[in-house]
Amino acid sequence: EWTMKTSIVFLLCISAFPGFSQGRVVREDETGFAECNVFFPGQVPPEGFTEPFHVKICQQYNKEPRFATLYSTKDKIPLYSAFKFTKPAQSEEENWLVEPQIDDPENDLHEMVHEADIGGAVANLGANQALTSDYVGSGYERGLLNPSLLNDEDFQVATYTLTNTVPLSPALSKSWHRDIGKVVEHALIPHCSKMDHLYLLAGAIPSSVQVKSKMSVPESLWLAACCDAPEGWSLGLVKKINDENSLADLTVRELEKQLLPGVHLFKGNCGEDKQSQEKREAVLQVVSEIRSGEQVGTSNNEETKDSGWVRRVAGIIATPFIKLLELLIYIFVELVKFVFYFLWLVVKRVVGTILGGVYSLWNGLVSYLKAVSMVLISIPYDVGRVIINIFLGFLQIVQDVVSLTYRILSIPVGFVLHLAAFPYHSICAIPSVLKDMATGIGGTFSLVIDATAAVLHGFYYLAGHIVKRFVPKGSSDD
Repeated sequence: EWTMKTSIVFLLCISAFPGFSQGRVVREDETGFAECNVFFPGQVPPEGFTEPFHVKICQQYNKEPRFATLYSTKDKIPLYSAFKFTKPAQSEEENWLVEPQIDDPENDLHEMVHEADIGGAVANLGANQALTSDYVGSGYERGLLNPSLLNDEDFQVATYTLTNTVPLSPALSKSWHRDIGKVVEHALIPHCSKMDHLYLLAGAIPSSVQVKSKMSVPESLWLAACCDAPEGWSLGLVKKINDENSLADLTVRELEKQLLPGVHLFKGNCGEDKQSQEKREAVLQVVSEIRSGEQVGTSNNEETKDSGWVRRVAGIIATPFIKLLELLIYIFVELVKFVFYFLWLVVKRVVGTILGGVYSLWNGLVSYLKAVSMVLISIPYDVGRVIINIFLGFLQIVQDVVSLTYRILSIPVGFVLHLAAFPYHSICAIPSVLKDMATGIGGTFSLVIDATAAVLHGFYYLAGHIVKRFVPKGSSDD
């Protein structure tokens, strides 16, 4: 529940700042760099970068793609950034951002955020990417692969992300941005007939040297350019880390051999078969002039040069003061971050409490409306059920009446007639019954008399027989 409230507060903060940077990690099911494919010729990104720790990032700002970056979570630096020249920057305002999805893919923050604003919202922050704290006290500074000075307005703001930086010494960072800026503005742009068809890839080759056992220091920086237009051309430049003044030019094929095996930077090698060698030679001539230190683009070729040892002595003297100033700035920035973080926590708590109350109130209202709705819905249901029961009872009565009628009608007519004549026959039979009873009684008495007479006759016969047997016959003769 608290995570949900925090996410809501974060979304409210995003809506309050419409210029929020929106770089995002490209999903595996998306083609190339998704909407950032526009920064590659034919919308086809370089091939050959297939390691599982290579992460594709579409760098956006104000809901528009600004450039694309391939980031190595193993080396904690970008391998290349693809961009187009807009116009020289008028001002530079640094506002560093990080990509939450690199460290915590399951996080709800799908867009870039300020490192100081993340707090504890991202798990394992810094596990797969460099943070500002990794540069503090390291002797290196955040060098931009896609230089901010070649971008203007929203494009420039989008470059200040830690996924677009590599650790460079201050002198090398200054040299890289100066040389690349001059090459793009004075050599590449003037010799490409369509400026929006000039595709630029700025990259770094990681070395075994690491900063704080985390970030890899590049062994060299490179720039690949493709003018995908009529009379087009392609070009590669390499600057070695150990020589800040180096700037070697070579073909794109030669540059690809210095990268990973099987790498192809541009689709169809930027139309290699149709390239204009004359245009390419003109570009190389300007690059050579920049490399030799000549002023490009003006009629005045005089340039004031300070002696090398004076600059070095001044640098040695100024370095402690610069470091002290950096320390003070860092402390001040950390204090400001702490104050804002504390205010952020207070606001988060207050807003979380308010949102919790609103959420509880909403749940109560929904429950009440649900109960009322169920009661209102049950009324028609109960009425309908009563009507159905009454109708079913009426049907049962009709069924019983019909059944009784059927049973009555199914009785035989003869039986009904006999039943109706029963009283008549019963009354008429009474005299006959009485006569039969009298006859029976008279017969009974006559039978009793006859039986008595027969018994008496029997006794008389028996007595006479006995007398005859036992009384002498003489006596009788006398």
